[in-house]
Amino acid sequence: MGLPRNPCWFIPLFLFILTILELTPLSQSATDYTTLVYKGCAKQALSDPTGVYSQALSSLFGTLISQSSKSKFFKTTSGNGQTTITGLFQCRGDLSNVDCYNCVSKLPILIDKLCSKVIAARIQLFGCYMLYEVSGFVQISGMEMLYKSCSGKNVGGAGFEERRDTALTSLENGMSSGNGFYTTSYEAVYVLGQCEGDVGASDCVECVKSAVQRAQVECGSSIGGQIYLHKCFIGYSYYPNGVPKRSSSGSFSSPSSSGNNYFSLWPGPNTGKTVAIILGGAAGVGFVVICLLFARGLLKKKDGKQENMFLF
Repeated sequence: MGLPRNPCWFIPLFLFILTILELTPLSQSATDYTTLVYKGCAKQALSDPTGVYSQALSSLFGTLISQSSKSKFFKTTSGNGQTTITGLFQCRGDLSNVDCYNCVSKLPILIDKLCSKVIAARIQLFGCYMLYEVSGFVQISGMEMLYKSCSGKNVGGAGFEERRDTALTSLENGMSSGNGFYTTSYEAVYVLGQCEGDVGASDCVECVKSAVQRAQVECGSSIGGQIYLHKCFIGYSYYPNGVPKRSSSGSFSSPSSSGNNYFSLWPGPNTGKTVAIILGGAAGVGFVVICLLFARGLLKKKDGKQENMFLF
């Protein structure tokens, strides 16, 4: 059975291929900054027979979300007396206001889903976090470790730990500037650190130093790691091909080490989109070639039916 004489039969198939390429995520190298890192839920349930706490909590969430379009950090209270609830949000220092809002707006839903109604909760996403505490909740030390994540074995070669430690030392020094957020790199090792917005400069430096020490001990020779303390967090990542340039996409690579040998803490190129463009272009070229071949074949049949084959 021969192919259709009309060379344009390929158009619907071509459009279908482009649609699949556009909708299918071919790579996860630049995943969303709303990826869940960890959750912290108090064990004590929130007793709320009159609904007064729910009302205060709803008001608190509304205020935090509205402020996230204007600021990277905001702390406030809601309710009165024993029903007072304190809450805050913070976005990574390298997120835009729009991305900060998009990140923070997802947190109240996640808090309700992952923690339900408890007297205190904290949800950390890759680009932001939110927490709330009912009045009287026992405070914890700002240096207490909440979460750690370390990548696989060291494939950075000899001297990697020295390069990492030099980068982390530069991070400690950079945090003394008082901005509360700092990033730097040293010989393919990228590091970042951030303190909670209401932490003073000196306390911030001490918190980051504590996190660095924990990273060196807890992660050992791992070529990527993240340490989250109550009042600050740090992360480091090894890029064997060099630290990528800043992307304006606003997306951040996943903290998961699945399928990779290193944590990616820097917004990188959208590889999936690039691959789709390349394949789409190849499909377009294929479409043109096929149309030309069919057209040539039809001309051959018309001008000389004695020929039994196509000449390519």
